[in-house]
Amino acid sequence: MKNTVSGILAIILGLIVISFPLLGVVTVSVIVSFSLIILAVWFMALGMASLDLSFTRGLLNLVLGIITLILALGLIFNPALFSFVAAIILYLAGILLVIAGFIALIGSKESKIGIWPGVIGIILGIIYIILGTYAFDPMYLGMLIGIWLIVTGIFRIFE
Repeated sequence: MKNTVSGILAIILGLIVISFPLLGVVTVSVIVSFSLIILAVWFMALGMASLDLSFTRGLLNLVLGIITLILALGLIFNPALFSFVAAIILYLAGILLVIAGFIALIGSKESKIGIWPGVIGIILGIIYIILGTYAFDPMYLGMLIGIWLIVTGIFRIFE
C-alpha cells in the first residue's frame, strides 16, 4: 500500500515538474543547497574544533567549509549553476562508464560472463553523455527530473 501511494505521488510530482520544468530545477537546487549549507557548517565547526590539535587540518576544514558555503549560496541564487554541475557530473559518469565498458570488453576473454557487461557499460555511458548535453539547459534538466519521477513512480507501484 505504501509503495502504491508513494508511486502515485511520484507520478503526480513528475507530471507537475514536466509541466513547470524550471520549478523542478529550482526546487532540487534549493534542497541540495540546504544540504550543502549543513555540510559547510559542519566543516567549519570541525575546523574550529581541530585548530588546537592540528592547525593544518583545522585550516583545511575551514577552507573546505567556506568553499562549500559559497557553492551552496551559488546554487540557491543561481539554479543555472545546478544545471551546469549536473551536466558535468553526467558527462564524467558517462565517460567513466564508457571506459569501464571498454575495460570489461578487453577482459571479457577471461570471463565466463562474456561481452555483455562491457557493451551495457558503453551504451549506458553514451546515454549519460547525451543526457549531460541536455542537462546544461535548465528546461531539459527539469524535464529529465520529471521523467525520472514518473519512471520511479511506475516502478514503485509495480514493486
